[in-house]
Amino acid sequence: MAKTEKSIAEKTRIEVKEPKRYVVYLLNDDFTTMDFVVKVLMLYFGHNPRSAFDIMIKVHKEGKAACGVYPFEIAETKVVQVHSYAKANNFPLRAIFEEE
Repeated sequence: MAKTEKSIAEKTRIEVKEPKRYVVYLLNDDFTTMDFVVKVLMLYFGHNPRSAFDIMIKVHKEGKAACGVYPFEIAETKVVQVHSYAKANNFPLRAIFEEE
């Protein structure tokens, strides 16, 4: 094989890039109860009671707090889940996601 020719493996090598990641945030409001926020953090983001409580306090004090970091589709799904669950329970809790 000539030195200028590449093997089939070299010709078909595909570069795989890490997917972009997105941070999901909960936003503070004056109506959603602290208990409900903790429940959402445990149910949809997999936090234990202590970390859920800590994040809820941060949301309350700072206006928003990160709940987790995910690929786009999962972050989008988490936001929809939070909004649907909050609406079903008559709370205005909102979530957003932003690129990391």
